[in-house]
Amino acid sequence: MQHVNANGADIPAIGFGTFELEPDDAQEMVAHALHVGYRHIDTAQAYKNEQAVGKGIKQSGVAREDIFLTTKVWTDQFADGDLQASVRQSLSKLDTDYLDLLLLHWPNPEISLKETLAALNEVREQGLVRHIGISNFTSALINEAVSQAGAPLATDQVEYHPYLSQKPVLDTLAEHQMALTAYCPLAQGRVFKDPTLERIGKAHGKNGGQVALRWLVQHGNVIAIPRSSSKAHVASNFDIFDFELTDEQMREVAGLHSPDGRIIDPSFAPVWDNAA
Repeated sequence: MQHVNANGADIPAIGFGTFELEPDDAQEMVAHALHVGYRHIDTAQAYKNEQAVGKGIKQSGVAREDIFLTTKVWTDQFADGDLQASVRQSLSKLDTDYLDLLLLHWPNPEISLKETLAALNEVREQGLVRHIGISNFTSALINEAVSQAGAPLATDQVEYHPYLSQKPVLDTLAEHQMALTAYCPLAQGRVFKDPTLERIGKAHGKNGGQVALRWLVQHGNVIAIPRSSSKAHVASNFDIFDFELTDEQMREVAGLHSPDGRIIDPSFAPVWDNAA
């Protein structure tokens, strides 16, 4: 298993994502993912499945200290006091004493970032979380967060897959020794039908999804967190460490970037970086 080191956080390069998984599926798939060999599990308060994720971890029999566990604070809990209380609730639901990583789920311009980061730092100093980070932050917001964080930030979790360039974000994260954690790494299944990815995959005995995930983790400072409710897909998504893309193949995959490649773009999203 490949790991990414980001400001002291040692993060498995492939994690299991739980976005949009109903509680019963989340519990079953988390337990299955850990059985397959995953050691990185990602959830969030907004997913409403933290309790199920905690049960899946217990069901797996894998020791808690062997699992890198991430959750995210929703934007309505960003005020000082609210954030700390919400983290304790998350810990109770997940049935654990600590989180390996806690992220701010989206930027919230209604509450001072300085106030939110101070609260984030407080739960870190109290030992409730080991590492802190952000999610859906643009390059400008990354710089602002780093300048006000008071402690190293491990990662920015953003949408990233072969159809979306994240060069400005990647470059900014590299400046701060931070990792990029890629959600929607399979572009919600689109990669499995892509002729370029299929052709590259055939050369390695892999499918288009495995090529897309390999492309991401081969960056070196990128972590991918694919989600699936299929046990077979959960296993195949993890099976990407026995082959390597050539430099030419890496460029071919990057060539799939498109100006309209973004999938997740809610009304409250920040003004995204221009990836030209």
